[in-house]
Amino acid sequence: MPEYGRNVLRMVEQLKEIEDRDKRSEQARAVVKVMETLNPQVHQQENFEQKLWDHLFLIAGLDLDIDAPFPKPTAEQLQSRPEIIPLKKKPVKAAHYGRNIESIIDLIAGENDGEVKTAMIRSLAIYMRQQYLIWNKDSVADETIFSDIEQLSDGRIKVPEEISLTRISENASFARPGMSVNVGQAAQNKQGWGRKNFGKKGNRRK
Repeated sequence: MPEYGRNVLRMVEQLKEIEDRDKRSEQARAVVKVMETLNPQVHQQENFEQKLWDHLFLIAGLDLDIDAPFPKPTAEQLQSRPEIIPLKKKPVKAAHYGRNIESIIDLIAGENDGEVKTAMIRSLAIYMRQQYLIWNKDSVADETIFSDIEQLSDGRIKVPEEISLTRISENASFARPGMSVNVGQAAQNKQGWGRKNFGKKGNRRK
């Protein structure tokens, strides 16, 4: 175990050579104290003292006869995998919106009709339009977003007729996650700056 280093490994090897069991057990406790000092992160784990003794037995190859405050772990315990937690996941209805949008729609569908719910639907529609334009560069009509909301809610949400979305600025740019919309522009500006200054240097030399 690299977090304890080769010196601890040597200590454990010498520990196994001690013939007297009581003396061997006493020295084992001293080695565990050294391990605790070398690996202070272990304190963040639950039952960290037992973890340290488990690590001692593991370093010893599970071949260590001592009186320990905790039972020696078995090979099966150390190699066993944690049980898989079952997750109930239904398929995403619209990949370009994502699962979070569907969760928000479920939340809004449970709200009572009124000004608050109408405001929530309008905010959701604005955000969905933004997500739509990230993955589909073509413009999208408000009616398309409203229709998507009603379909994704399985008809539980009816978009009020008075809702309208603000116009999108012609200069607005939407980028996919992890992509910077300014990268290409920055490169062009850098190239333009280089050509511009190269010409100035040439004039100076002349």
